[in-house]
Amino acid sequence: MKNTIKILCALLLIIVIAVILLIFQHDKQKNSKHLGGNDNMQEKEKSDQEKAEEYAKKMKPKIKEDLRGEDIHHFIKSITFENQVTINPMGHIIIRGYINDEPERFGFEALLMYESGEVDSMSYDPDLSDRFIDWDEYKDEPEVKENFLGNFTKEEREQYLKDIGEK
Repeated sequence: MKNTIKILCALLLIIVIAVILLIFQHDKQKNSKHLGGNDNMQEKEKSDQEKAEEYAKKMKPKIKEDLRGEDIHHFIKSITFENQVTINPMGHIIIRGYINDEPERFGFEALLMYESGEVDSMSYDPDLSDRFIDWDEYKDEPEVKENFLGNFTKEEREQYLKDIGEK
């Protein structure tokens, strides 16, 4: 009889512990969904990424317009955008691309704020930035241009002058 009571107490204790564990697990799952658990966060990130990609697609003509506005020498023949659109920690949407089928030399990056309707900033690879220099600003200082061109090899100098329409 004492053994039967011990067995019943042990079974009762196991049942109570199992019920308590189930209650805690249920509450934990319930709270994680309400507090933005992993499933909800991944869905939100995915929808933010999709929104960014749609907005980037919409803004590509504006980016092209801004690039062509910088291109005073009419150097740009083609503009190519990379497929990947990223969101930086500050919330900017980043679109990368390149000019004239030369990604290693003439790359650019555009930063957009979602729904601003403007290109917030642009950055260029050094070779591309050089093609946007307005040498008319230095017409009274021809040595500035000569010093700049002096950094190039003969072939690079010829290509640069051709790119800016002087050859």
